[in-house]
Amino acid sequence: MTAVAEPTFQQAMEITAQWLNLWENGELSDEVLADRVAELVASRDGARGFFVVSLAGDCPLMDRLPEALLVQLRQAGVGVVDLSARNLAMSTAMVLHHQRAGDGAQQGASERVQTRCTELLRSLDPAAVKARLETLLEATRGVGDDVAFLDRWGYDAAQRAAIAAALEAVAEG
Repeated sequence: MTAVAEPTFQQAMEITAQWLNLWENGELSDEVLADRVAELVASRDGARGFFVVSLAGDCPLMDRLPEALLVQLRQAGVGVVDLSARNLAMSTAMVLHHQRAGDGAQQGASERVQTRCTELLRSLDPAAVKARLETLLEATRGVGDDVAFLDRWGYDAAQRAAIAAALEAVAEG
């Protein structure tokens, strides 16, 4: 299946799942996958769909991050940085949520997404990442544009503190 010019979120998830399966089976090279992902992440819904599947799925792509893919994700710019930062925040908050609920399997899945986001952010444009993380970090203190994002998801003080720690850990790596 080829990329749709402006895929919906659902289409992007389906396309990504197909591509990752082909890549895992050795039927798609790193370079071809990277080119296809570049087309997908050019739109917001395409990027959202790609990250939902690649970050949360069992495919090892985001654990290995082939250089060709990293180049394309860096070139995609601030949209990829923004989604990666938001995914880090959400997965970090969910780690705590699942821990409180005693759901070790879901906690582990959220921790995997958290680790993948952290490593991805460390590999993207440092200036763009720094700027995005600083804005999100301010929101954990109740200041700035991202407060509405944190409020929308209803994160409590402990979750916001965990998000702040996760954001700071990106720079420490």
